[in-house]
Parts: sequence; C-alpha cells; structure tokens
Amino acid sequence: MVALPRPAVTAVRVASVCFLVTLVAGCAGSSRQSNMQAPENYFSMSLPGIGANPQMSPIDPINAQLLSQQVPPPTVVREALLAQHQRWAGTPYRIGGTSERGIDCSALVRNVYRDTFNLELPRSTRGQVHEGRSIDRQELQAGDLVFFSPPGRYNHVGIYVGDGYFLHASTSKGVIISSLDNSYWQRYYWQARRALEPTHLAQLGSNF
Repeated sequence: MVALPRPAVTAVRVASVCFLVTLVAGCAGSSRQSNMQAPENYFSMSLPGIGANPQMSPIDPINAQLLSQQVPPPTVVREALLAQHQRWAGTPYRIGGTSERGIDCSALVRNVYRDTFNLELPRSTRGQVHEGRSIDRQELQAGDLVFFSPPGRYNHVGIYVGDGYFLHASTSKGVIISSLDNSYWQRYYWQARRALEPTHLAQLGSNF
C-alpha cells in the first residue's frame, strides 16, 4: 500500500469537515420558527493565525496548535468545539438523555466541557446558568455558554463557537450548529456566561 503524502492526508481530513451542513431548529420552540442554514463553507473557513489551514478533524490534538503560540486561544477552543460537533452531530434529542443514543441540551454542554476541557459543569440548565460570570452578547467568545428562554417549561443552553454560531441539542434536528442571528434565537435570547476564560480552556484542552 502506498502511503499518502502528509498534505494529502490533511486534505482528506479537511474535506470530510466540509460536508457538514447544519440547520437551525428550536430546542423548545414551535414548528413555526424560521430556519437559517449555516454557510456551506463555514466548517472550512480559514481562521485567524492559521492561514489556509482550516478546522482540524476530531483525531487531531489541539495542543500542537497551542504550543505554536501562533493561534489565539479562542480559535483553539473553537476548533476543539467543532471537533466535538463532528462527534455529536445528528445525535437525536432526548430529554434526560446523556449519550449518543439521545441527549438534551444541558447534558450536551456538560459532556462537551468534560470531554474537551476536563471541566465539570452542573447537569441542568438551571445549574449552568450560575456558572462563571455574566457577559454581554457583544463579548462572546468561543466556549461561552448562551442561554435562551423559549415558550414552554424548559430553558435552553448551547456553547458559542464563534462567528455568531453556537453548538446545541435541538429537539427537532438533534445536535447541530445554529446562528444567533436567526429570528427565533434572537427573540428568545436570554443571557451569556463565561464559565472559564478562553486561555484557560485552551490550556485545559491541550492536555487531551
């Protein structure tokens, strides 16, 4: 068997990311909400400090980028979160669920934080909303928690990944990445919190 050159291997990994297409859906919203699709090239966008090297694949360690000291911590965190999206994408929503068989919004947030940053968050949205410190929407950076208060019994939570997008578990689409600029999420946006500074998150993530 002929081994592929290293650039070719990297290209194959990058190509696999580019196939992801995500749709906006409400975790606790009605079927009348408007949908907004993420740009087709969102998962292959060049990131600041990386040049032409786009998002890493889930099997690539993030510590190599951190050690290079050329990639800002929020970008390192963002790539780690996108790798988690690849792992969880399409997992169906199930209230009370905590695994790939089905998961709810707060369990997804807890699992991603634990598996990526070795940081334990409370299991419920009610507990997570008291983590860290409150921040303005204009201050959002990758890794921040975003909370929504849609109609119904439950609040909703996701993790900001940058560029106006957040990772979350939707009741209708399962685990997806959605836009904060969507009219539904704009309407029910509640608050954002920073559980830990991006620099610390990147350092924690580099241990994996």
